[in-house]
Amino acid sequence: MSVTTRRTRLAAAALAAITAIGGLAACGNDDDKPAAGEKPAKLVVDTFGEFGYDEIIKQYEKDTGIKVELRKTAQLNEYRPKIVRALATGKGASDVIALEEGILNEFKANPANWTDLKPLVADHSKDYLPWKYELGKAPDGRLIGLPTDVGSLAVCYRRDLFEAAKLPTERDQVAALWPDWNGFIETGKKYRAATGKGLLDSVTTASSAVMFQKGGDLFYDKEDNVVAETSASVKAAWDTGVAMADANITAKTATWSPEWSAGFKQGTFAATFCPSWMLGIVQENSGPENKGKWDVAAVPGGAGNWGGSWLAVPEQSRYPKEAAKLAEYLTNAQSQVAAFKLKGPLPTNLEALKNADFLAYTNDYFNNAPTGKIFGESVAKIQPLHLGPKHQGIKENAFEPALRSYEGGQAKQDKAWEQFAKDAKTQGAF
Repeated sequence: MSVTTRRTRLAAAALAAITAIGGLAACGNDDDKPAAGEKPAKLVVDTFGEFGYDEIIKQYEKDTGIKVELRKTAQLNEYRPKIVRALATGKGASDVIALEEGILNEFKANPANWTDLKPLVADHSKDYLPWKYELGKAPDGRLIGLPTDVGSLAVCYRRDLFEAAKLPTERDQVAALWPDWNGFIETGKKYRAATGKGLLDSVTTASSAVMFQKGGDLFYDKEDNVVAETSASVKAAWDTGVAMADANITAKTATWSPEWSAGFKQGTFAATFCPSWMLGIVQENSGPENKGKWDVAAVPGGAGNWGGSWLAVPEQSRYPKEAAKLAEYLTNAQSQVAAFKLKGPLPTNLEALKNADFLAYTNDYFNNAPTGKIFGESVAKIQPLHLGPKHQGIKENAFEPALRSYEGGQAKQDKAWEQFAKDAKTQGAF
């Protein structure tokens, strides 16, 4: 990486910090470094969404006598500015920070912000999915993140709503409805005809699945140049989203919006594309009254990925050694299986993926779906991707808004694509 590129990135990070809304409450890590051998009374962990750590940290506290404060931010687009602000100002970072794949490269660009975990933990280079472990390394070779989960894809669907539409309800029969994306669209048409409602929540959940199935260079090429307009994967995702909008098979609810969250409980839509970690979110949004009504089937095309994270330790931590050990504890095989059972994040630890309890696990909320088997079998099909430093920004602030504008009828397809291409360059600039 050139010096100019690095300086520009740092300037962009500083600007983002100034304009970011909110911030992280200052932790004890802003004080002077502790005396040698001093044990921390508390470590702070920042995550977004749902990582399934609530019970695991209770056991860690019993084992170590160290308290853990788990701070959760609901959405990634609210979480990222907090991390940017803490790093740019040099204060307020927690001891352990979760970094999602869409923002990982942005933070790897300045490895000096992060503790090298290699000297502080055991050698785990053979313990995880190889490509997942390698992505946790910064350009200078330091290991800044230990792998947590991977976002292997499936389709979450409402059995009761499928039954009302006179569609099959058993998961194998449901999967047979859509061996490919055309099959999914045809199923959506049948659902609309029978119920007057959209089968799918939004075109953006489907387009993400298509984009990651295609793989390769998405919004960036290998040199981190923005190539959104010419990417075959992006175009395939766009075209599939447009086809779904044209077929009128969606409920037009923007992902993560209040309407989307309420839609799970209200039956606004009957299906969504869900990575393993989404199971906990579907359950929370749907409520206990819908237990057993949801189920899980294979995604069109059989595989895909959406999300996945790493745990990193910022240089600001007063207790980098203990923080690294906590990250190691939270990402070991036993913890990854426990987190999966509680909230759904799919393990990346190879021992966890072979664990008998994991493979045999069924999720009672989702009609006892064999989620360990469904998601576990698809892991091997996931291909490494090149996301680029501001993948998440382009996806959330350029691609998805443009596609939703077409879905909602606010823009014609050519104008929506032009807006995406323009915004992609802006969002992807360093």
